[in-house]
Amino acid sequence: MSSKPTCLIVASASPQGVSAKSFHQSFSLCSAAFNLQTATPGGKPIDFVGVDESTARWVQDFSVKPYATPAKLESIDGARYQALLIPDCPGALNDLAHSGSLHRILSHFISQQKPVCAVGEGVSALCCATEGHKWIFQGYSLTGPSVFELVRRPDFANLPLIVEDFVKDSGGSYTASQEDAVHVVTDRHLITGQNMRSTSLAVHNLILLSSDAHLPPRIGSVPWLAKSRPYRLSPNKIFSLH
Repeated sequence: MSSKPTCLIVASASPQGVSAKSFHQSFSLCSAAFNLQTATPGGKPIDFVGVDESTARWVQDFSVKPYATPAKLESIDGARYQALLIPDCPGALNDLAHSGSLHRILSHFISQQKPVCAVGEGVSALCCATEGHKWIFQGYSLTGPSVFELVRRPDFANLPLIVEDFVKDSGGSYTASQEDAVHVVTDRHLITGQNMRSTSLAVHNLILLSSDAHLPPRIGSVPWLAKSRPYRLSPNKIFSLH
């Protein structure tokens, strides 16, 4: 029996934090399919935001687990991981979006065509991967928070970048659905989700791509497919649920 692939979950360490719901869904779904490692800039603790009745108990339990202590992003060797996941992180604009360490890791993943998944405001973390004046995701199709979703932030006027503008200015193709709709774009080995509500579908696609890359093709390796409406995952495919 083949061992599980290892997934690196990268989260922001800035005060604006990480979406509790998105991280909860990401970690819970991935734990059955991957060995997991979390990492943040400096190895700082994850500051969860948007904690409510549905996530409070899980966050409390998670915080006392040994694996809740993140590794230092600066010390991560991308070659040790088969998948990369960045959940919805409002704080990503303030640290991950200009992280040289994440740039290094993403460059490895791109060169090896390993699955990368970013969700919601975590998509801004992909903006760190510029070499000279060229973005390594130039030519890719992706999604991320729309301006209509970002404008809800109290600090909207002071945001260092808008994902939609960055993608278009850097040679990528950006699409978005209506606010808060589930919208996921898969282009080759890159999976992006528009917002927190897109987390589950985006992570399911990451599991599928990683399963295809790590194991001989067999439907049993992705249990959730048996319970979902069947569809074929193909390069540059867009899924949107309203």
